[in-house]
Formats: sequence, structure tokens, C-alpha cells
Amino acid sequence: MKALAGLGLALLSSGCAQRPGTHSTTAAPASSLLRRDEVISTMNITRAGSQPSSKGPADWFTGTVRIDPLFTAPAPARAAGAVVTFEPGARTAWHTHPLGQTLIVLSGLGRVQRESGPVEEIHPGDVVWFAPGERHWHGASPQTAMTHIAIQEALDGKAVDWMEHVTDAQYGGSR
Repeated sequence: MKALAGLGLALLSSGCAQRPGTHSTTAAPASSLLRRDEVISTMNITRAGSQPSSKGPADWFTGTVRIDPLFTAPAPARAAGAVVTFEPGARTAWHTHPLGQTLIVLSGLGRVQRESGPVEEIHPGDVVWFAPGERHWHGASPQTAMTHIAIQEALDGKAVDWMEHVTDAQYGGSR
């Protein structure tokens, strides 16, 4: 225990302390410890509730949708994620993602459809993958809200291409 306390003291006195809210997870031999002016952050914690929610824009959504950002990874990474909540009947417009999209259903009952495919129900725990460039939409069922995590990557700074709204007939399962 005394050795661990000594190691913590050595790291702090060497200038390896991080700003509040972030923690370094870099494991390095003692000979390669950073100088006081060389702080490299390898981990960042974004605290729950630290980013404001936003309403899903009417150009991209039908119905009431709330978007709670989770993360946008710093370059060279290009991933971003958000928790998206759709009230009953709410849904996205048709859209594509240049590098694909993953949805992780957290709660409720939802619907997804890829172009030329059937409307399919999604449930908590389901994971949906849309391939790069695959035209699709997703949202809540008519009677039940649905919340999912959406993760996608940007290509040349663009993560999504929005298209026309999903019609009521398409949402209901008619082609």
C-alpha cells in the first residue's frame, strides 16, 4: 500500500497530473515518464448531463424526437454517437451514412426499414447495422416510444445524407 501511495505521489510530482474530469491510462516505464510540460491525455470522460439535449429538426424527422449527444471522437478518429428518443409515431427521414450506422435499442418498440426491404420491429437489446450508403429509416412504433444509441463515422466531415420524409404508407408497411 505504501508503495502504491509513493507511486501516486511520484506521478503527481512529475507533472503527470491531468485536468479535472480526465484521467490518463498511459502505462509507461519510469524512464519514459512525461516531463511537466508534456501532458498527453489518453482518456476523456464526458459527464452525463454535461451536453444539452436538442429537438430533432423537422427537416430530418417526422414527429417528436430528442437527441442527446454522447460523444464525437477527436481526430484522427471519426466516430460519433447519440442517444435518440422517438415518441410514438416519430421517425427519421430516409437517409444514408457514408461509412454505415449502428443502432443499439435501449427501450421501447421501434421500426426500421432499408430500401426495398420490409418494415421490421426492433426491441431492447437489438443491434441494427446499416451498410455504407444503404438507404434506410428508423423510429418508434405507432403506439410506443423507442430509444436507441446511434453510432456512425464521418467521411470527409460528413456522417449522413438526408433525403425525403418517410410517408405514412411507407411507415405503415406499404411500399
